[in-house]
Amino acid sequence: MTPDGALAAFFSQHYAFADKHLTVGFSGGLDSSVLLHALLAMRARLGCEIEAVHVHHGLSVHADEWAAHCRTVCQHVQVPLQVIRVQVRQHGQGLEAAARLARYRVFAGLHTDAVVLAHHRDDQSETVLLQMLRGGSVKAMAAMPAVRALTDTIQLLRPLLAIPRSALETYARMQALSWVEDESNHHLGLTRNRLRHRVLPVLDAEMPGTSQRLSVLAEQCAEWSELLDALALADGAEEAAQQGLSRAVLQALPEVRARNLLRRVLELRGVNVRRDALRELLRQLRGVVGPQQIRVDFGEWSALCFREKLHVVRRTYLQMPPALSLPWRGEPLLDLGPGGQVHFSFSMSAQGAIRLPLTVGRLRYRQVGDRFRFTQGQAPRALKDWLREAEVPYWLRPWLPVLEVDGQIAWVAGLGVAAEFRPEPGVPAWIISWQPPV
Repeated sequence: MTPDGALAAFFSQHYAFADKHLTVGFSGGLDSSVLLHALLAMRARLGCEIEAVHVHHGLSVHADEWAAHCRTVCQHVQVPLQVIRVQVRQHGQGLEAAARLARYRVFAGLHTDAVVLAHHRDDQSETVLLQMLRGGSVKAMAAMPAVRALTDTIQLLRPLLAIPRSALETYARMQALSWVEDESNHHLGLTRNRLRHRVLPVLDAEMPGTSQRLSVLAEQCAEWSELLDALALADGAEEAAQQGLSRAVLQALPEVRARNLLRRVLELRGVNVRRDALRELLRQLRGVVGPQQIRVDFGEWSALCFREKLHVVRRTYLQMPPALSLPWRGEPLLDLGPGGQVHFSFSMSAQGAIRLPLTVGRLRYRQVGDRFRFTQGQAPRALKDWLREAEVPYWLRPWLPVLEVDGQIAWVAGLGVAAEFRPEPGVPAWIISWQPPV
């Protein structure tokens, strides 16, 4: 199959993108040069707008030359081009992964319907093999999907996954295209490059068609992954991710199915799931360990149990919050930084509202000795007792913002308005809501 044939087949299958605004990720290399050329040849037929974006990582001494080449090409074919410079920060990850993250952040910020990338079958095969050698999950070995959501409004398209790089080379030479060569593609210090230049050629020589079979394996793994997610959905994964996963549910399911459900719940919360940690968490949840003792960490997240349900919490919020004393003078929003946001909206006395006028209030976190009451005539009780009765998770209690007015507690996140500050019917009032940290 040729690149133009692959594009025709892709858009006949995914016709919804044919009349959209498409942005080509254009590095100036062979792959993206072929993609841009072939896509432009189909532009009238597809009825789409085409632009290009070049991410300038600044990692090579030739980076400025590559950006200039992309400008020249796009001017010649009359395609609008954005050149966007990024700073690649590793933050404990490899340089290649950090550059990819910076690139995808750029893509996610574009004003477009879809970003089109030039990944081909050889890229797919390398990714599958790399994930296999790393002990990746079925989802990891599904490698790169042809279509996936990048944001709520932008799709990521890879229309060339069905064809090998050799087909791109043939097309480029037939069309007399020019392109740049990234010297890092031959740097054998990178694992992917060693697989590309040393391992896969040997495998293909010993077992011709290895690359194609690895690509097929990716498609199969993608199907298996969908089936596993569908099974988890049937077992209540989405509800459990929002409301907490019951230990009783996990204990009632066969172990392999319970592990699949637990995996999906963690993924829905944005957790990067490690197989060993997943097995340990399931062992604790299905065992006789007391709820307060259950805890397994997954990077920046911790999985905990409260009231016989699993909760996933950022590890930051298992520590005591920083000191907080923030004046409120009627602003609609107060940002508490790591403690989330408190919103104030004006209302005519509604349930849960706080009366006006108020003198200047002050937002702070809960303190030892705080007392609170809901109804007039009731003796104030320790705030910790109210929170325990309201079943507020123990790790969240120190982070609950408290509004203090004239030295009295007027409102507590998770509980509501104190009796002394409730408005009479029909008088102006504020509705206060807390958006906790995710």
